[in-house]
Amino acid sequence: MAVVLIVAIMAVMTMPRLQEQIATREIDTIARRFIAHANFARNQALYLGQSILIGPRTDNQWETGWLIQSACSNKTRNAACPSKHWFSQEQLFPVYFKGGGKGFSDPHSSQKGILFNAAGAAKSGQGGFVANRLILGHRRASHLERQLIMGSGGRWRICDPSTDSKGCK
Repeated sequence: MAVVLIVAIMAVMTMPRLQEQIATREIDTIARRFIAHANFARNQALYLGQSILIGPRTDNQWETGWLIQSACSNKTRNAACPSKHWFSQEQLFPVYFKGGGKGFSDPHSSQKGILFNAAGAAKSGQGGFVANRLILGHRRASHLERQLIMGSGGRWRICDPSTDSKGCK
């Protein structure tokens, strides 16, 4: 009976740390998955020689997940640019994009997404290179945060503000 009591006490003491580790794994998994999907979209743009879009699945909200598709899917179909959806990510609960995922929004239309051109560059509608970030949070561990930062060269990195000595700059 004493052994059961000791095991129960140890379980109660370690449960908060276990929940924290699970939340950390969930946010890290979503961050790595997003970057893997964005790299896939960029590589497809390079390979096919056409624009590829990674954007929110529905309602212009990243929390609904994301979809990778040929950028010409909203235009008239033609042989040079067939409509193609490669794959998508469903809802992310309990992970969410802080600030509604404002990063990678077109300033004129407020449409969210990252458009990779045939050269693999993420460019804005005005022709400038895109360098931006998305910030992930966790609903059960509000202090957890991961920043997905894309540099102007198209390289991604994951930044943890609690451990990055540069403060995710």
